[in-house]
Amino acid sequence: MSRPLAELRREAEGCTACDLYVHASQTVFGEGSARARLVLVGEQPGDHEDRSGHPFVGPAGGVLDRALESAGIDKGRVYLTNAVKHFKFESRGKTRIHKKPSAAQVRACEPWWRAELETIEPRVVVALGATAAQAMLGPEVRVTRDRGVVIPAAVDGIDAVVTIHPSAVLRAREGTRAQLFDELVADLRLAASAAQLY
Repeated sequence: MSRPLAELRREAEGCTACDLYVHASQTVFGEGSARARLVLVGEQPGDHEDRSGHPFVGPAGGVLDRALESAGIDKGRVYLTNAVKHFKFESRGKTRIHKKPSAAQVRACEPWWRAELETIEPRVVVALGATAAQAMLGPEVRVTRDRGVVIPAAVDGIDAVVTIHPSAVLRAREGTRAQLFDELVADLRLAASAAQLY
């Protein structure tokens, strides 16, 4: 039986299922419409998200905002979350550098995103990047191979679309950045169409 998002958020704030909570500032739970037809799932919070407590508010979030706008998607009608709810990092001086979560850490957070999907009941879920895609669809998924199509009933009976993480656009060389952004926008349009947002 699904539970309200506010209840899930409160419970997640005290999560100690893996060791990431020890060094992270706080749990960063999902946000957005509780009736969203489209849910976007990234990897984990970054430094900005960890400090603010909100998902996708850093540089990658800025790319995602522009991509959603370019795809004609009202951000207020979607739900944004991550496969992992705490920031994993290593400190270099005063800077905290993102580190990829381990398979065990990803598995520890699985009940949270599954509960979010169960409560929201979206038509389509978008996996942003390899960590989210493999968490939801299995280790054999490859973003470059599997992006750009709707995968029917792939995640708990919900259709799925795999695409790049917005941070990939930021990391790309100048010559390929625009192409990657356009691919992200195209995948978001495909997902929105499948979710009947248009």
